[in-house]
Amino acid sequence: MEEPELLKLLAEGELEIQGRIAGASNATLYAAVSLDGVATGCVYKPISGEKPLWDFPSRTLGLRETASYVLSAHTGLDVVPPTVLREGPFGPGSVQLWINAPADHEPATGLGGLPLAVEPVMGEPGAGVVDVVAPEALPQDWKRVLVAEDAAGDPVVLAHADDPGLRRIALFDAVANNTDRKGGHILRGTDGRLYGVDHGLTFNLDDKLRTVLWGWAGERLGEEACELLDALVTDLTGDGELRTVLAGLLEGDEIDRTARRAAQLLRRGRFPKPPGDWAAIPWPPF
Repeated sequence: MEEPELLKLLAEGELEIQGRIAGASNATLYAAVSLDGVATGCVYKPISGEKPLWDFPSRTLGLRETASYVLSAHTGLDVVPPTVLREGPFGPGSVQLWINAPADHEPATGLGGLPLAVEPVMGEPGAGVVDVVAPEALPQDWKRVLVAEDAAGDPVVLAHADDPGLRRIALFDAVANNTDRKGGHILRGTDGRLYGVDHGLTFNLDDKLRTVLWGWAGERLGEEACELLDALVTDLTGDGELRTVLAGLLEGDEIDRTARRAAQLLRRGRFPKPPGDWAAIPWPPF
């Protein structure tokens, strides 16, 4: 199914809540969404279920989830699953396509290998590209992020693969100012692509990048990434479609700050480095 059709399904389909995803900080519900005989799984996050935060305006996380998809789709990074803002059984909230593990079986009905009547399969934490391992078990081509000790006092390494799809997620996070890129927020879809999920904590006015993907810190962005950033700065500072859509989801100063952040990345031409005055890795990392 093409992306416009998926967005129509998510936006207009009937939502049937099937359960709550345990461990989420805010209300995160697994649901089936169906329209005209087509159905798939999705994640519904009602704004009414958001817990207040000291550093983000109240009742805005669902808007930021949706804005993250808009940014990802517009730039062509395509690292955020299709997401819409709509009414649901518990009021307005974000509704995002469920990303399945490749091992799931294709059912007779539904999309992406997810029957409507079964519990969703979460897939491998870190999608096989982010992990905490003993130093001797670290794949040779992986990038080290942090060396630490486990509960027994043995050394471990937080690291990630040098994967182009993961690199696109890291670039997206730097632009969107993602403050919560845990390893468990990276999934591999049935199409083999890597996706990032859980983007409620984005677009803050203050620099708050916190991620497990620091392996490229200080490395050159590359020509393709710089061209993307150059176009994005123009789209965010003009009166085009991107800014118009984001204006319904973010405050004007948040859009302006995103444009300045993208411009700064473009000027430096390198991935950002962890700041010295900020906890740069989320806890727990998974």
